[in-house]
Amino acid sequence: MVKIGEGIEVREELIKKACNIAMEAHNLSPEKPYIYKKINGSTDVVIAFAGTLSFDSWYSNTSFGETEINTTLFPSLRSVGTDEVAKVNEAFARRFQDILDKSSLKNEVEKAMSKGRQVVFAGHSSGGAIAILAALWCLECCRTRPEGDMLVHLYCMTFGSPLVGNKIWSHALRRENWARYFIHFVMKYDIVPRMMLAPLSSIQELLQAISPFINPKSQYSQRDAVARSRNALNFFMTVMRNASSVASYAACNLKGCTNLLLETVSNIVQLSPYIPFGTYIFCTGNRKLVVVENPDAVLQLLFYSSQLSSEAEAAVVVARSLNDHLLYTNEMQDSLEMQDVIHLNNLTDIPLSSNVDPSDEVASMNSALKDLGLSTRARLCLRAAGEWEKQKKKNEEKIEQNKRSITDALSKIQEYQTRCDIRKVGYYDAFKIQNTEDDFKANVKRLELAGIWDEIIEMLKRYELPDSFEGRRDWIELGTQFRRQVEPLDIANYYRHLKNEDTGPYLIRGRPKRYRFTQRWLEHFDKVHAGARSESCFWAEVEELRNKPFAQVQDKILSLETDANGWIQSSLLGNDVFFPESTYTKWWKTLPPQHKQTSWVSEKITP
Repeated sequence: MVKIGEGIEVREELIKKACNIAMEAHNLSPEKPYIYKKINGSTDVVIAFAGTLSFDSWYSNTSFGETEINTTLFPSLRSVGTDEVAKVNEAFARRFQDILDKSSLKNEVEKAMSKGRQVVFAGHSSGGAIAILAALWCLECCRTRPEGDMLVHLYCMTFGSPLVGNKIWSHALRRENWARYFIHFVMKYDIVPRMMLAPLSSIQELLQAISPFINPKSQYSQRDAVARSRNALNFFMTVMRNASSVASYAACNLKGCTNLLLETVSNIVQLSPYIPFGTYIFCTGNRKLVVVENPDAVLQLLFYSSQLSSEAEAAVVVARSLNDHLLYTNEMQDSLEMQDVIHLNNLTDIPLSSNVDPSDEVASMNSALKDLGLSTRARLCLRAAGEWEKQKKKNEEKIEQNKRSITDALSKIQEYQTRCDIRKVGYYDAFKIQNTEDDFKANVKRLELAGIWDEIIEMLKRYELPDSFEGRRDWIELGTQFRRQVEPLDIANYYRHLKNEDTGPYLIRGRPKRYRFTQRWLEHFDKVHAGARSESCFWAEVEELRNKPFAQVQDKILSLETDANGWIQSSLLGNDVFFPESTYTKWWKTLPPQHKQTSWVSEKITP
């Protein structure tokens, strides 16, 4: 049997310490925003954030309290394919920013990591949400530094934490290979990890009423008091009803449901945007731990593992939904000692029936699933999550088969460019004129490549490829080569057919997604600002500037010349730009003498 520490590469003793310190920080709330503790006998440091029961610290004024994340602080939290920025719980983000601005957190983290210490960000309840943001902030800081090995010295462990972000979180963290640093422990009935699936309007009053029951210092935290609370029952049922809607909608998408009614309902009923990410470890209550890394499967488990088997069970389950939130210390101690751990790595192998032969190899898995109370429907949803993950990998394999076609076509275009250079006609101008059979063949290759890359971009847009695909260096380099070689031909074709007169400028109205994406792809990989890798758009800039009065576009001309100088020196732009018959040379010669005399281009172009 695989131990929990071996499976997630974290020592069991460190998990216990992190849990204890997280609960300690929660008990001290709101006196201190976090606790900083060195672990005796090791190089580990635990920074545990305090939770808070203040309503304003959980929700803002929108239905689910979400807002776009600060991309200055968290630049990686976006989809490269769709250029969509991640959403985050606004109250949690505001509280973390306040801690970062007003405390010594930044200095303490930098000091610990500079000494090679492993920093563990931890938190219980809403403290877990702040720990998540702190860990992500630290990873972003490490990403901008050359010492990539610093990343192995960081973990985030949460205990009963609410959800923090939308689907872009899971996508981006998997792309960056950061999801493995986030480990979330969830008790079977703990309501707090599920409560963000309900809108603010439905639980505002109820949350304020039941807050004493999840306050470790409250006199109302006894099970009998919770069981007698009507507010607790209403709160539980409201949260789970909304969780049911979210899980059902997600399951329909996983199963490929194309019913138009589903789309209609989703447009009418606003569902929670929050999605789990990282590794989730569910505590069954019987000293067993179920480890799940698939975010789609985790979402289903958050709903199905808290189901009522009968009305008679309601009082007990409702009591546990609040009481369990305060029992992580005991649960960690008991479960980690038992080491009865099940890793749901192969979701498609999950048995659909709870009646499995004890000698069967899936018997131990089935026992843990029974302890979580998973029905046949729940197991089908987990299988669907596994099948969707497999389908993404199959899609990636299909794209891999196109690599050879892409490289062969790019080689042909490179040969075409070389032949044009020999004739002292730049391949941009030759393609725009379209006088030879060679130009026609180059156009065929351009169209072939466009078809292949358009298919890839559509898959990325629909999230039909593994999240890690956007982080693959081989494809980033291939996409960059494609963009730099082929986009000038697309620009030439656009202006050859005078599409700018009907549609508008290429860069604003005509640029295909396949080039926008591959440029963003490289810019993200190189950690540079948007637009920093626009060398393939040089000819589009020239075409727009050359038909406008110099006085109107003088600043843009100077900017283009500055950029072009850097591209020439970096071999990103060829000397064919300065051929006597090139579009650029002809236009540049028409510029005012005072400009030409001070321009570096005068050294390249013969008067």
